[in-house]
Amino acid sequence: MTAYLEITLQIAQRDRGAAAEVYRKYRDPFLENIAGAKFKKLLVREEDVQVLHGFDTVENANAYLKSKLFSDDVVSLLKPLLQGPPDIRIYGGA
Repeated sequence: MTAYLEITLQIAQRDRGAAAEVYRKYRDPFLENIAGAKFKKLLVREEDVQVLHGFDTVENANAYLKSKLFSDDVVSLLKPLLQGPPDIRIYGGA
């Protein structure tokens, strides 16, 4: 089973390079240190930026949202770039 954590971010075009740097900086630490992490993908669309995370369970996806890596590191760097609150969704796979 795979669980998906989808975070959609409203980031201006001019700030997307900085957001991509945050993604690159924390991709490997996410994969190496977060329980159940399977993958992390950056998806850039005209209207927004999405980060899609794969986990082995929904519980591990929820736990990541409470982790120091997410709350202290990733969020603190992305917060100044956001034009609104992120849309965070977790999906359980079959």
